[in-house]
Amino acid sequence: MYSRSGTLGLLILVLVLFAAACGGDDSESTASSAATETTAASEVSGSGDDPGVGSESGAGLAYQVVDTDQTWCFSDDEVIECGDEFSGQDAQYEGVQPSYQDNGDGTVTDLNTGLMWIQDAGDKTYYADAMDDLETYTFAGYDDWRLPTIKELYSLALFSGVDVGGAESSDVDGLRPFIDEDYFVFLYGDETGSNRVIDAQWLSSTVYTSTVNGNQSCFFGFNFSDGRIKCYPVEASPNGGYFAQYVRGEGSYGVNDYADSGDGTISDSATGLTWTQGDNGETYDWEGALNYCNDLTLGGSDDWRLPNIKELHSIIDYERSPDTTDSPAIDQLFTLSPITNEAGETDWGFYWSSTTFISYPSNVTAATYISFGRALGYMGDSWIDVHGAGAQRSDPKTNTETFEFGRGPQGDAIRSDNYALCVTGGDVAPSEGDGPETLGLSDVVVEASGNGAVAPPSDAGSQGGAPGGDGPDLAAAADALGVTQQELMAALGEPPPDFRAAAETLGVTVEELQAALGVAPPTN
Repeated sequence: MYSRSGTLGLLILVLVLFAAACGGDDSESTASSAATETTAASEVSGSGDDPGVGSESGAGLAYQVVDTDQTWCFSDDEVIECGDEFSGQDAQYEGVQPSYQDNGDGTVTDLNTGLMWIQDAGDKTYYADAMDDLETYTFAGYDDWRLPTIKELYSLALFSGVDVGGAESSDVDGLRPFIDEDYFVFLYGDETGSNRVIDAQWLSSTVYTSTVNGNQSCFFGFNFSDGRIKCYPVEASPNGGYFAQYVRGEGSYGVNDYADSGDGTISDSATGLTWTQGDNGETYDWEGALNYCNDLTLGGSDDWRLPNIKELHSIIDYERSPDTTDSPAIDQLFTLSPITNEAGETDWGFYWSSTTFISYPSNVTAATYISFGRALGYMGDSWIDVHGAGAQRSDPKTNTETFEFGRGPQGDAIRSDNYALCVTGGDVAPSEGDGPETLGLSDVVVEASGNGAVAPPSDAGSQGGAPGGDGPDLAAAADALGVTQQELMAALGEPPPDFRAAAETLGVTVEELQAALGVAPPTN
């Protein structure tokens, strides 16, 4: 587990252990818990046959929002010392820290949420297959395992992680997944087959109330290799499926308990957080959003802040969406400003968080946001919902260029000026953060799950689009193939692309398509 005071020391320890392993397969094992942490874990969760499941969190909250584990401060484009500049960001508030207990039987108990997890998700599967498997599934003596909701799954997310975008198998040294490898087995996509390194999407039981890509049923999953929530196809996909981290527990985690305070604020007794009831109708770049919340006085409070991404995620209502309830994906007590989106539809916008999005190798120009409306992409010469209301992605912190047809193979809509909801309360304390020198993006060695060539990632967001950037230059590829960029994006479809089907659609060979995209074919 990454910690605020011991990040650098832990990184050094990891390097020492890796060197001592002399080629051991770290991707197939989980590090032992530190003795002091195991002792503390036992004291919190108690002992017995069912450690931790259903237990109250340390703060006694029904919905304990676990901290993001982001301990560094950032400007628009670099790591900085925490201070008055870009004040109010994630690292300057320390919440309840991630804390786990290795139960020694292939399970891990989260000491904050009380949930028990399977330690190793095993081989990839599909949504329907996982549901069938769970009907008779027994592990570690328990038979009440289930798929987590997206809010339960997201409780494990650590934004000390580094987006895999732009990395190839020859340069995985700087990668850090968005999950604690001391307790959970993590594998990047097996690039020796049809997968890319980025193909480490995890299943949840939360199915979108609407559809994406025209009429496609999907579930919200989290990708622990690139740090994003998107809506993935319920049906089989060409990436070989998804990882399933089964969980057990009461199932009440993620349920809010709101009250309208009558003064423009909404309190949530489940999380202990209090929110502004709505935005102020204005959009900001990231620094502007930080300043807006810092300067706000409302409901008798002047200690408002821009929420971190896990706090902001806690107020998504996944039972609501523009297409099914004619509303944003948030409780009706909130009043969000309607917008006219890129498709000319009435919609609701993206909302900034205070959490920077770290991309390989050292890109910190984007911050995370939640889409409470449709998460649009430009596909087939039109704008459509490609990721679902309730998606979590990232956008440039400040507007430096125009994306007329979005970015990446799905043409993701890019908006650098977004709305802000402000938050106060919760179990947080001011923090000085860690110094820039401790970020150490190349200090942790993470084994990829195969040895073949890696296709440049195209899972949208910070990767994909610009020459010399983090992904394939789609404009140049389209020109080389004699098609429009929109035709190329439509043929590639939902990541990961089916190159054979895309090539057939475009009337080219697979080799021509891969060459144009700069994608190396897999080796055996």
